[in-house]
Amino acid sequence: DYLNQHEAGHIITLEDPVEFVHSHKSCLVNQREIGTDSLNFSSALKSLLRQDPDIVLVGELRDMETIEAALTIAETGHLVFGTLHTNSCVQTINRVINVFPAHQQIQVRTLLSFVLQGIVSQQLIAKSFEKGRVAAMEILVPTNGIRNLIREDKLHQVYSQMQIGQDKSGMVTMNQSLKKHVDTGSITAEVAMGYSNAPDELAAQLGMKVK
Repeated sequence: DYLNQHEAGHIITLEDPVEFVHSHKSCLVNQREIGTDSLNFSSALKSLLRQDPDIVLVGELRDMETIEAALTIAETGHLVFGTLHTNSCVQTINRVINVFPAHQQIQVRTLLSFVLQGIVSQQLIAKSFEKGRVAAMEILVPTNGIRNLIREDKLHQVYSQMQIGQDKSGMVTMNQSLKKHVDTGSITAEVAMGYSNAPDELAAQLGMKVK
């Protein structure tokens, strides 16, 4: 919606189902529903470039064919958004790469390292003391160092790059986001621990003792 308001271009979305209808603002928006307008995500993506999009949204990157088509479209210079069911930014990168057979993974790592523009991993958490939810978000911005780590298959080092990249690159780890919500009183420390991928680290940040 932000791009629709502030950029001129052609947006095509592939959704299953269409949950929110976007009106034309600064962009021409065409929304396609899987099962109605197209058979599946991968077949819809293969015919997408004939419609001359500038921005593409893929509702869900479900399988290798869909991910491969999305990477190819991104490689041709289009901005592509997609969603995956993962728990962290590093896990998202792993999922994209590991869906391919081993003999293709070097090529996929290289391509992904060039086309990746960012990853946002989020969890919606019920507030502890009032109604509503807060979004705990992990944000990865692919610096040159992170791009090199993806190419070199050193994903275990990406998290440490995220930890030190908050000030310079705007990156945020899930623990940093959870701690912020604890500090503002939105959720309790105990709730935050239940949503953390690295609870020992979060406990240290919160000054908690763990058994």
